[in-house]
Amino acid sequence: MLQPIGDRVIVKVKEEEEKTVGGIVLASNAKEKPTEGEVVAVGEGSYAENGNKIPMSVEKGDVVLYDKYSGTNVEYEGEKFLVLHEKDILAVVK
Repeated sequence: MLQPIGDRVIVKVKEEEEKTVGGIVLASNAKEKPTEGEVVAVGEGSYAENGNKIPMSVEKGDVVLYDKYSGTNVEYEGEKFLVLHEKDILAVVK
């Protein structure tokens, strides 16, 4: 499995629906870029200027919303993931 470093988080992207409510199939370029996913791995956190460790505010299993154009897309063992900095996460879905 991938292990992020520093303040990075690996998210399994939630796939968007390919049909509208009316049943119309959308072309891939007409779909919105996903902004929700499940955290599958979390880095160890970052360090403050004084050397103190700043813990991560998300953990494995959290469902998060993230900035639409952030992160790096990665494919690993046939699955699609997004590697984000913790600051790009907007909210945790409860």
